Amino acid sequence: MKVCFTGGGTAGHLFPAFQVDSELRRRASGKEEPYTRFWIGTTSLQERTWVIQAGMPFYPVSTGKFRRYLSLRNITDIFGLLIGFFQSLTILHREKPDILFSKGGFASVPTVVAAWLLGIPSVTHESDAIPGLATRINARFVQKVCLPFSEASGVLKNRYHAKLVVTGTPVRFSRSEASGQRARSRLGIDGETPLLVVLGGSQGALQINQLVWNNLEALTQEAYVFHQMGHKTFQEKTHGRYRGVAFLDEGLADLLDAATVVVSRAGATAIGELLEMEKPMVLVPLGTSASRGDQLLNAERLRQKGAAVVLAGEVSDGLFVDAVVSLLRDTARRQYLQEKCASLHTCSAERAIVDVLLDVRK
Repeated sequence: MKVCFTGGGTAGHLFPAFQVDSELRRRASGKEEPYTRFWIGTTSLQERTWVIQAGMPFYPVSTGKFRRYLSLRNITDIFGLLIGFFQSLTILHREKPDILFSKGGFASVPTVVAAWLLGIPSVTHESDAIPGLATRINARFVQKVCLPFSEASGVLKNRYHAKLVVTGTPVRFSRSEASGQRARSRLGIDGETPLLVVLGGSQGALQINQLVWNNLEALTQEAYVFHQMGHKTFQEKTHGRYRGVAFLDEGLADLLDAATVVVSRAGATAIGELLEMEKPMVLVPLGTSASRGDQLLNAERLRQKGAAVVLAGEVSDGLFVDAVVSLLRDTARRQYLQEKCASLHTCSAERAIVDVLLDVRK
């Protein structure tokens, strides 16, 4: 069986797909039919590095996206998508995969359309609380659309009802395999010291980073602070109870297991990982000026379920510090949030997605 993976741009697109790949490799182990795969993605060096580290051949193609504001790049990017379509067509014709799995994002659109034209069956996965434009386009050309939960069908429900399958979102981490003690030993802190973990994502979250930097003294009086800033917004900071990194891949599960409270954006993959680890979280979602509003909806769903503290819109230093510090001090509140997280996370989403892939391949 040969599978083409596509999608990309951020860790949130790649890491769930890697879990699907891992499950496919597990099922192929010991069977006569070999399992091979490759990835069609963007020209991002970071994406290429992650895919190659996962053991997949990587083929970059030109891409583009439609912005929610007037821009000449909306026109020029059309040509990028067209070039990406013909590049994908060439790669797929040469590689001849049995099936294509798309993790969404505009990097996936030209490849999904090319696969449809070549008669290659496809499945796409949406992680967010509302389908993005790429998923809405891909839905026309794929056999199945996998969703994180039933309410996420949005506008797809009426047009593509027969294609929709609720699978959950694959996550990298398992709470049962993580070791908070291992992380605390690496940081040099004991089991009694509160640990605040701040996740700015792979690209960075300048709003969150600035809130941490502005209030570092107040935060470090309450907890040891571990801060993932993102590659684009990394700054060196020195403090006895603070450690900042651009991005952390190895050991993140241990760190989350050790965390007392986590501050994060509200990307679907990040939320899925925090739910799996059952972490009390303070979410600072991207607003509509910088996104289509998916993070606001992701965060609002958790707020309504009682599983997260949400700080939306313009967040002042005082509001941020009050929310974080009060949660660090309130053991009962954290326990309540953990219980709600445990009721929401989905188990073995990658298995459900692989079941869909194998069924479509038939």
